Amino acid sequence: MKPYTKVNVSEQRLEDLVRRNPGSIEEGLVYVDHQKRAAGGRLDVLLVDSGKSLVVAELKVVEDDGMLVQGLDYYDYVSTNIESFARLYNPQLKASSTEIDPTEPVRLFLIAPDFSNTLVNRCKWLNLPISLFTFSCLKFEDDEDLVPIFLEREVPTLTEPPEVRPPEDILGYITDPGVRTKVNSLLDEVKNWNPGHVTQDATKYAISIKINNRVFAYLWPRRKHYVIGTYGSDDEWKEYPVKGDEDLVNVKTIMKEAMERREKTTAAIGVGAGN
Repeated sequence: MKPYTKVNVSEQRLEDLVRRNPGSIEEGLVYVDHQKRAAGGRLDVLLVDSGKSLVVAELKVVEDDGMLVQGLDYYDYVSTNIESFARLYNPQLKASSTEIDPTEPVRLFLIAPDFSNTLVNRCKWLNLPISLFTFSCLKFEDDEDLVPIFLEREVPTLTEPPEVRPPEDILGYITDPGVRTKVNSLLDEVKNWNPGHVTQDATKYAISIKINNRVFAYLWPRRKHYVIGTYGSDDEWKEYPVKGDEDLVNVKTIMKEAMERREKTTAAIGVGAGN
């Protein structure tokens, strides 16, 4: 790899990088517009995802807790006028073989170098599809172009009464049929790790996976990949994006070990109770 340096950019340059590299943020994203006038200001960037949801992207080049409120204001404006946005942009989106489906929920992306714990924790209380992405810009030696790197930061899951939904509703969020097939295969395989003791329950946005009624993993669908949350060898909860077979092989090992530890703990508690 050629030597590189990390460089700071202006908000205008970041906006340009997002416009030219939407697929680096999430596979299947298509650029729609930027600096569109809205109530209270201008929308930084509008995108459409592979599920035909319109995406409002709010950008900052410094950590800024205020971007959440600003993003929510724009999200409210776009959601309220979603049919007008679909009529306005769908003719031009035909060239990209996509469109905005006004029946799909609008998504909110916040993109910044980093996020405070305060902002991240506030996001878990929002009942809307919000995603946080950190970014860095790399300049390689003898190359004038900047390479943006976007990484998704997971929003904590709010503990709430489970909303029972069919698993197919949850997995239907995935737009890539191949990924959906692999997730179904994974869920079937996990059930067979300990038949009759491993259960899977669909909640509002995820599938919880339990051994003897103790959660050892969660699966969150994304448009073209998915995220597995489970306990690492140090018994700390970690989340792993699964975007390929190598990711899956690694996370299955971690999941299975977490399941076995939970199973042993449950058995030990049962023996202690019996004594």
